[in-house]
Amino acid sequence: MGKKAREIAGVDLKDLIKDLDRAYCDEWLAFYAYWYMAQAVEGLGYEDMAEFLNKIAKDELEHAGEVAERIIELGGLPTNAPSKLEGNANAAYPGVMKKLADYAEIMKIVAAAEAGAIEVYDKIAKKTFGKDHDTYQLVTHILGEEITHEEMFENLKG
Repeated sequence: MGKKAREIAGVDLKDLIKDLDRAYCDEWLAFYAYWYMAQAVEGLGYEDMAEFLNKIAKDELEHAGEVAERIIELGGLPTNAPSKLEGNANAAYPGVMKKLADYAEIMKIVAAAEAGAIEVYDKIAKKTFGKDHDTYQLVTHILGEEITHEEMFENLKG
C-alpha cells in the first residue's frame, strides 16, 4: 500500500493486519476440517457429502490466499507456522465429526464455523467501509461466499 493510500485509509493498519491474519488462520483451519471430513466421511450418499465438503474446502483455501495477499499488500506477513494457526485464529479448530456417517454433526460443525466467519468478515467490513476500499471489497466478497456456504448447509438440514 502506497503512501497516499495509507494516508487516506483512515484505519490503524497494524490492527487491520492483525484482524486479517486472524481471518487467514480461520480460513486455514476451516479448509483443513472440511477437507478432512470430505476424505473421511462414509455412509449412505457419502460421495455427495464428500463432493460438497471438498467444494467448500476449496473456497476456504481460496479465501486464505486472498487474505494473505491483502496482508502482504498492507505491509504485513500472514502466520507462517501451521502450529500457530489455531492460537492466532478467531475461533478454535472447528473439529470433525465423531462418527464418520453423522451428517447432522457435519452440518452442525460447518454451520457454526460459517456463522463465525460471517461475524469476522462483517466486523472487518464495518471497520474498513469508506476507509480502506480494497480491503472492504475483498472482505465483502468473501463475506458473500460465507453467507452462501451457511445457507447451503442450512438447506441441507431441511
